[in-house]
Amino acid sequence: MESIEGVTAVVTGAASGIGLALTRRLLAEGARVVMADVEASALDAAASEAGALGDVLAVRVDVRDSDAIDQLATQTAAAFGVAQLVFPNAGISVSGALWDMTRDDWNWVLGVNVLGVANMVRSFVPPLIASGRPGHVCITGSLAGYLNQAGFGAYNASKHAVIAIAETLAADLREASHPVGVTVVAPWLVNTKLGQSGRNRPDALGDATKPGDLLRSVSARLGAVKATAQEADTVANLAVDAVKANRFSVFPFEQSKAAIRERFECVLDGRVMGFYLPA
Repeated sequence: MESIEGVTAVVTGAASGIGLALTRRLLAEGARVVMADVEASALDAAASEAGALGDVLAVRVDVRDSDAIDQLATQTAAAFGVAQLVFPNAGISVSGALWDMTRDDWNWVLGVNVLGVANMVRSFVPPLIASGRPGHVCITGSLAGYLNQAGFGAYNASKHAVIAIAETLAADLREASHPVGVTVVAPWLVNTKLGQSGRNRPDALGDATKPGDLLRSVSARLGAVKATAQEADTVANLAVDAVKANRFSVFPFEQSKAAIRERFECVLDGRVMGFYLPA
């Protein structure tokens, strides 16, 4: 899709971080954007800001809720027409030793990060296919979908699943000859509120796993490379550029490609890769 002017886009996790940056870029290109997020107050503020840039519709939604995502698709079509650009971007993280992850931790992480993407595909891709129009699904993954850092077991697992969904969706669409492209973005560290995911943790799920010695060690290592963190606008611009160029994979942090090569060498050699720190 070389031009997205006048196209309808839907972005989850749109109230902050990469989602808000995607919204700004899409509006700058002339798209109409449905902004979806679970955090009501942040969504209202973000939509007020974005509304000065173009046509937006703000919808509070929990991406874990398949019925709510069906309704989101209906609201989108009623307001702006069938979405041709779909950005399943919402994501959360819970940190700690894998053996300390609770059932609620797993349900929340997999519910948002995996089922949230699956729900968006299930609700938005069929109407797009039926419309016969060209379109694109751009999924926010993570470098954690390729590399498994200590202390982020549930998050790693969820992002590996997201990469699998993206690759399979692209293969399915290609085999069926539908004019819908797929992109998956795999950032490294980004200056967002991902580390503050607990602010949106449902009360019914109880408290998150408490940080232990392992997590403190991991946090210290990551803190040492905080200077490598990228801005959300950088990631969003690379994502939209990839959509327009119909490029499948995007690695905003260039040095991460070498780490992925090393990881697969470790797999083939029967070794476990150590902690990843950028060169």
